[in-house]
Amino acid sequence: MFRPIVIFLLAAIGTWLIDQNIKALFVHGYFWDSQCLSLELHYNKGVAFSMLAFLGPYLKWIQLVLVAGILGYVLYEGYLKKYAFPLGLLIGAALGNLYDRFVHGGVVDYVAWHCGFDFAVFNYADVMIDLAVVWILLAAYLESRKTV
Repeated sequence: MFRPIVIFLLAAIGTWLIDQNIKALFVHGYFWDSQCLSLELHYNKGVAFSMLAFLGPYLKWIQLVLVAGILGYVLYEGYLKKYAFPLGLLIGAALGNLYDRFVHGGVVDYVAWHCGFDFAVFNYADVMIDLAVVWILLAAYLESRKTV
């Protein structure tokens, strides 16, 4: 059980550190613009697509409870043994965005796609959360096919 914990912690801490260092560039003024893509600072006060922004300061506390609940569930059910790395990505990224809410008052987003249509502004942590979810779903699907 020791090895999955180390993998989980390294993935979570590494994801959090990379995320926060990239965000620090934008908080301190980094900007880049092109025809289709801009790297510019945005603060998202809500969740995906700024939903639930009306919850204001309560949102960070709700998210803290959700992240703690997910982590508790994962540990209780023993999923850490199977999915240590993607769960580390997921929790590290979630904690990165949660940290932003406490420190900056909103999630620091910076990748803005605007070629043909305006897409949601996102960040590294968002990509890691998506990657982790796809990884876990694909691994669970492939595992279920082995048992059939």
